[in-house]
Amino acid sequence: MQKETYLGVDVSPLNYEEIIADLRGRMAKGEKSTIIAVNPEKMIKAETDADLKQLINESTYQIPDGIGVLLASKLKKGGIRSRVTGVDMMDRLLRFAAEEGKRVFFYGAKEEVVRAAKENIEKKYPTIQIVGYENGYEKDNDKIVRHIQEVNADLVFVAMGSPRQEHWIRENMHHVPATVFQGVGGSFDVYAGHVKRAPEFFQKLGLEWFYRLITQPSRFKRQLALPRFLLKILFSK
Repeated sequence: MQKETYLGVDVSPLNYEEIIADLRGRMAKGEKSTIIAVNPEKMIKAETDADLKQLINESTYQIPDGIGVLLASKLKKGGIRSRVTGVDMMDRLLRFAAEEGKRVFFYGAKEEVVRAAKENIEKKYPTIQIVGYENGYEKDNDKIVRHIQEVNADLVFVAMGSPRQEHWIRENMHHVPATVFQGVGGSFDVYAGHVKRAPEFFQKLGLEWFYRLITQPSRFKRQLALPRFLLKILFSK
């Protein structure tokens, strides 16, 4: 696929269904695939963090999780037409796993969170095979890897915060049979019902960032990354 690049960071132009179609082909060939969400805050940080930039650019799919990335593409006459959020990408992959009989593994979050997420997902997708999980407080990495090997997982979702979760994926993906890996941040909390997403009205308009700002004013400094990012894009060659 032809990726777009902003501030030295690659972004995949594919939408949810195009990613699923591409993944289906890669899985059939046994190719490993990784999914990382990119947003203005992460892209600005990558300008001065070479390891983070490499981590992002080495991923198979850098999904445009943030209205700022979509606006950057429009400013530069790119081809990105819609956001691909991390939590919605995870949901689309879970539906794919349920429909295709793929085996799913979760790693991360508190025990009560990952367990509740698993139970709620199984209610939403009754045919899904969630074959195992480990909470984020399990420190024996060999045990985690063995567990994924034993249950022969196809897809692994890791919720440890970025970029820690992506580092874990990079270091362990070639030691397990799974071929699809996504770092999902706080998505387990959403599925567990512990964190509520912005109302659908805000989601459709790409204004989840604004909803979070008005409900959590302490995020103001973090949200300044959006205008900084757009100014950098505007004046970049």
